[in-house]
Amino acid sequence: MAKFSPYENNGGTCVAVAGDGYCVVAADTRLSVGYSILTRDHSKICQLADKCILASSGFQGDIKALQKNLAAKELVYEHNHNKKMSCPAMAQLLSNTLYYKRFFPYYTFNVLGGLDSQGKGCVFTYDAVGSYERTGYSAQGTGAKLITPVLDNKLKSPNPLILPARDAVTPLSESEAVDLVKDVFASATERDIYTGDKLEIVVINSSGIHREYIELRKD
Repeated sequence: MAKFSPYENNGGTCVAVAGDGYCVVAADTRLSVGYSILTRDHSKICQLADKCILASSGFQGDIKALQKNLAAKELVYEHNHNKKMSCPAMAQLLSNTLYYKRFFPYYTFNVLGGLDSQGKGCVFTYDAVGSYERTGYSAQGTGAKLITPVLDNKLKSPNPLILPARDAVTPLSESEAVDLVKDVFASATERDIYTGDKLEIVVINSSGIHREYIELRKD
């Protein structure tokens, strides 16, 4: 007898890498259920503020509801304070929003990337109920277990328990970070059936936000 479940994992992988003066956020465009591909051209990336990008994988219904909720709260903030919300402020808002729903969570796995008030790249990584951490890089989604060891090996983020605290941004240049993201996605698509079709790369820096697309495996 089939059981009803309010959740479904629609797959996909999201990655973010922060550097000095830039942040790279990337995600594939495949949306699938089990062995069926629903669409090959679905963006998992949402711009929440001027220099703040959210990438999410998981259940598509919850992702859309979460994005709509955050966009509404950001608009209220903008009207109240006459300025756009900063990326660290948005990170706290996302944590509060996820924690508020902890007893019936949004089935979303989120990476938030952008620039802080000093112009440095920042990446915030989350679990499903709002616990978050600022890091130099992060991967979420079905391909995260394949991508994270490669990022750990290449970037070696400083231990947050060692004092004095060291900067979490990665030592790579912007072009090197983009090339690394392309490489890890090319590898992940070889092993993860829920990741593929096309890669959307968003680069945030002082001159604005730039998008780039590259093709991935279709099978």
